[in-house]
Amino acid sequence: MSFQKAALILATVFLVLVPSSRAADFANCANETAIGEFSKVEVSNCDDSQAACVLKRNSNATISITFTSSEDLTELKAVVHGIILGMEVPFKLPNDDGCNGSGLNCPLTKDTSYRYTTTLPVLKQYPKVSVEVKWELKSGDKDVVCVLIPAKIQ
Repeated sequence: MSFQKAALILATVFLVLVPSSRAADFANCANETAIGEFSKVEVSNCDDSQAACVLKRNSNATISITFTSSEDLTELKAVVHGIILGMEVPFKLPNDDGCNGSGLNCPLTKDTSYRYTTTLPVLKQYPKVSVEVKWELKSGDKDVVCVLIPAKIQ
């Protein structure tokens, strides 16, 4: 293949992909048995124009999830996994209790909007990788919400 053909193919691919780039897409990963839904996700220093949120090593990241539940909740627990190359790796939070230190006080009333917020350390020893963060809020054995957050650790 000539250099001109290769350059033309590369330019075409670039033109096709650039317009499809968009702001970070916070996807719903809850199954049909989830008892809640999220309406807004915020990640500190995540620019609306970025396809993935940049999490800088040796700093803190703040995550906020605004959600409602179709049931009253007496407890709320955060469960976090990093998905790297299709594998879910558990992530230990400094505080997984969604009713303490998260801006919420349980019990939570059904059909009411709440904002869960937490800050987590992005440790210096974390590898520089692209990762999808799977953030779940659970009440007992029930899934309340599940959010997939595209991220890059830098």
